[in-house]
Amino acid sequence: MAATKQATKTKTITLKGSSQKVSEFFLYGINSLLYQRGIYPPETFTRKQKYGLTLFESTEKALQDYLTNVLKQLNEWLNEKTVQKVVVVITEVESGEVKERWQFDVECDKTMSHDSQPRKKTDEEINKGIRAVITQITATVTFLPLLDNPCTFNILIYTDKDMDMPEQWEESGPSLIANSQVVKLRSFTTSIHKIDAAVSYKDDGM
Repeated sequence: MAATKQATKTKTITLKGSSQKVSEFFLYGINSLLYQRGIYPPETFTRKQKYGLTLFESTEKALQDYLTNVLKQLNEWLNEKTVQKVVVVITEVESGEVKERWQFDVECDKTMSHDSQPRKKTDEEINKGIRAVITQITATVTFLPLLDNPCTFNILIYTDKDMDMPEQWEESGPSLIANSQVVKLRSFTTSIHKIDAAVSYKDDGM
């Protein structure tokens, strides 16, 4: 008699798995952000089903390569438990003025190691939290000021101070916005990493 396999859902997560999950969130979260804020033309994005949502992912080769390189390094630092926060800065091209600052604070259970027993957390539970954060990013277009002029973006990764700087990376200022409005967004956790999101923005009407 042929043995039958029954599909099982992942119910635990390791440090490596958590790092991959968080890196994946930033891939889709940043793509969604760039699409929603019109940083790149909408026709340069393709639809993709993820986390039970219809998301948009860039087809621009240069942008794909940039995000791949950044998130590969981020994943490495997440595995080393050295990431403090990830910030996406949106800047007006002509004036250089910072218009928005999307901050994702990263908390990590430092007691967790690659030799530790996996934590109890289902993939479904993690995806539910990620879905809520990305849905809220999408909804921010209802209150964020229009970006009337062409804008660009940059990704800042804050790590523990004793980290060596990889080649092709450079120190950067915090790109703060004076007299900004701040909106705290949802958070999600893998039980190893916790991500708290917020956006600060320049309100020209103030």
